[in-house]
Amino acid sequence: MTKQILILGATGQIAGHAIKALLENSNDHLLLFTRHPQHLTNINEDRTTVIKGDTLKPGELDAAVAQADAVYANLRNPEIAQQARNIVQAMYKCGVKQLVWISSIGIYDEVPGKFGEWNNAELGGGQTDSYLGTYRQAADVVTNSDLDYTIIRPAWLTNKDEVDYETTERGQSFKGTEVSRKSIGNFVAKILENPVLYARKDFGVDKPGTDGDKPAWY
Repeated sequence: MTKQILILGATGQIAGHAIKALLENSNDHLLLFTRHPQHLTNINEDRTTVIKGDTLKPGELDAAVAQADAVYANLRNPEIAQQARNIVQAMYKCGVKQLVWISSIGIYDEVPGKFGEWNNAELGGGQTDSYLGTYRQAADVVTNSDLDYTIIRPAWLTNKDEVDYETTERGQSFKGTEVSRKSIGNFVAKILENPVLYARKDFGVDKPGTDGDKPAWY
């Protein structure tokens, strides 16, 4: 069955890989929602619809969610907790249940050892107004909803042309230090095509064998 998938933050790099994977491996129609449509590159006139809009403007967001069967949020913004609230409310209004949400490594203090200490120092672990603090607030909005959400917490991201990843679930210690954006994009597409397997779950994602005190390239 063809689904209408709304991609919020469609010009993001991970979103670009997810769009490519969905166009290649599904029959879904993609609704590409972004404030900057001029930056979109993966346009297929038969399979995509571009929507200019802002997730911080509920009217624009509601109109887009009303067209969707599933939502994938690929957002980065100091106001991400408010974006999460807007998205959850729009999905309630429109009766849309499936949400894939990109978050951040370290929001649950789940990264062990020296890498965890380094990650917290870089991203502000333990501070409510830090990068990790705001992403934790947003994730809590999602997990406290009754949506069929899937949260993804990627390791530090690379632009390697590879799909190679492993996952840990919430409550388990994070493993490696890095993962490719292409891997995350392909994982997103897999979730959107098999929603029942991933509903109401929260995954850390890393490349196997990249354990260390910090990413090797940093």
